[in-house]
Amino acid sequence: MFEGQPQAELDKLINDNREFKQLYQRHKELDKKVLDAELGVLPIDDTTLSQMKREKLAAKDRLTRLYDTLQH
Repeated sequence: MFEGQPQAELDKLINDNREFKQLYQRHKELDKKVLDAELGVLPIDDTTLSQMKREKLAAKDRLTRLYDTLQH
């Protein structure tokens, strides 16, 4: 998600900012579930899958804004 960003920066934000950590973990969880659903490993209906994708995108947008704010 934060390609090109030093892992040390991400680790510091994850350790120092509770909101960032929670959002980051939630995004990773949703990413795995969406991938599993798309691969057919996780049986899920289309409506639920769409909701998870929207929530994942919202988490990513919030993480990006938070990252930008915390880095400046």
